[in-house]
Amino acid sequence: MLEDAYLNLERYVLQHGHKKEDRTGTGTLSTFGYQMRFDLSEGFPLLTTKKVPFGLIKSELLWFLHGDTNIKFLLEHHNHIWDEWAFANYVKSNAYTGPDMTDFGRRHLVDAKFNQQYQAEKQRFCERILTDDQFADQFGNLGDVYGSQWRHWQTRNGESIDQIKNVIETIKTHPDSRRMIVSAWNPEDVPSMALPPCHTLFQFYVNDGKLSCQLYQRSGDIFLGVPFNIASYALLTCLIAKETGLVPGEFVHTLGDAHIYSNHIEQVKEQLTRTPKPSPKLWLNPDKHSIFDYGMDDIKVIGYDSYPAIKAPVAV
Repeated sequence: MLEDAYLNLERYVLQHGHKKEDRTGTGTLSTFGYQMRFDLSEGFPLLTTKKVPFGLIKSELLWFLHGDTNIKFLLEHHNHIWDEWAFANYVKSNAYTGPDMTDFGRRHLVDAKFNQQYQAEKQRFCERILTDDQFADQFGNLGDVYGSQWRHWQTRNGESIDQIKNVIETIKTHPDSRRMIVSAWNPEDVPSMALPPCHTLFQFYVNDGKLSCQLYQRSGDIFLGVPFNIASYALLTCLIAKETGLVPGEFVHTLGDAHIYSNHIEQVKEQLTRTPKPSPKLWLNPDKHSIFDYGMDDIKVIGYDSYPAIKAPVAV
């Protein structure tokens, strides 16, 4: 099964992971340097051992490809996976006048009353982002995160590099190039980002009419984040393959610090009791030819049959 590569990662870290502290104070089981391979001819690698919301993956990738860094687009598509970081910046600002949210990133995980208050404040924040353009401009922006680096990398002479356009053009004109790389890790911009890029660099490879992609991810939240990353970069590979007249090859996922948070361990064990189901197929609108022209309705998975979702807290 296509999914076995991911489940084997979970098993490996449960058995061999090192106990480590982390920025969030949650604690992890961690390993360093792990690689998974997914043959995209076998299906689309959307996990079936727990439900993974493909709509969130689509909207986030389209957000990246638009070069957008404001969560308003995501909220308009009912995507809340970046809310925590924008809300954290707002709470730390002088403009915030609500209840004390000191150390909220940890307290809301263990204090039920505080968590209720936290969720209510965050909901008000998101509603205001959607209805108040000035507020959204001030507090919805996450800094120069993925979309900015992919589409508008700033050079020292004030120019801008569109890495996605450049890599597509290179695939079309020089498919044997070893320089088909997109980097999200810009050391100058890291301090101003709400969250420094976890998936830092990806490279394309063309062989025998197939397009493959390898991602280097410096840090991977195995239970919550990595399933999204697998599906997102598999989707990106398929979109670019279609535009360049190739077929999808492999998605190779290389992880630096791959970790299971201590408050995800029971969820991982539950997931590992489930037997994977056949992977779905990806459908892309045949009338779309540029990767930048796709909308939400132009991308679908067919035959997705999964077990129910397994909830787990996000470490902020």
